[in-house]
Amino acid sequence: MVRSRPAEVTAVHTRLMRCTLAVDDCATYWQKADLAVSPSERAKVAFERRWFGTKSEARLRTIMTDMLERFDAFPEAFELLRRLGAVPVRLRPWICHIHTQLADPIYRRFTGELLPTRREQGYDAVDRTIVARWLEELEPGRWGAASRTKFASNLLTTAAEAGLVAGRRDPRKLALPAPPDVMLGYALYLLRGVSFEGSLTDNPYVRSLGPTPETFRAFAPRIPGVHYAELGGVGELGFDSADLLSWGLATIGGPS
Repeated sequence: MVRSRPAEVTAVHTRLMRCTLAVDDCATYWQKADLAVSPSERAKVAFERRWFGTKSEARLRTIMTDMLERFDAFPEAFELLRRLGAVPVRLRPWICHIHTQLADPIYRRFTGELLPTRREQGYDAVDRTIVARWLEELEPGRWGAASRTKFASNLLTTAAEAGLVAGRRDPRKLALPAPPDVMLGYALYLLRGVSFEGSLTDNPYVRSLGPTPETFRAFAPRIPGVHYAELGGVGELGFDSADLLSWGLATIGGPS
């Protein structure tokens, strides 16, 4: 049987209203989850063994649902994170950001379209009113005013946890993305094995990390394990490693 490729989530949902980036919870999950155990049994074990501290069983179910969508759905990446064990602290928010984008089309468009576009247009801030209005334009009539405001607030909170906006009160400053260079490599190697809209050099994941189609060439020499060349005005990416797992173990480190 041919295994289907993992794919970015395209169905709109509001899980971000209940769980934002959750960096510490994600890191705990990478270290403790056993894929040989079924998701339902894993949730039971997580509660009994207090993986997430004193969180209630209901809260734990919410977290586990997101973990399944963000990480289990992308087996190669999840295997890498599990084998790395203690992922470097500086990388954790960015890894969570990329996987939240994969699992949430609204967050993906917010961080990969709205925020980069505002920066390109010369704006230096964003607020809940702007984001709520954008949500209504994106999904007309889908949510009431209170829900849009809550969703907008959580989008901003999640982006702040990822380092894309600064501050917890309006207006939030638009931060210039400054992920470690290795994160662009992680995103590109991950996307090679994922069905997604766009190309490897022009997509919401890469744009949220800084490069645009016009500036990608300038970023390319800094990306470990990737080389980029242009021929006749057409750019082409090359990869030094066979897959994300081998690249990540060699580049980020971890047990073999």
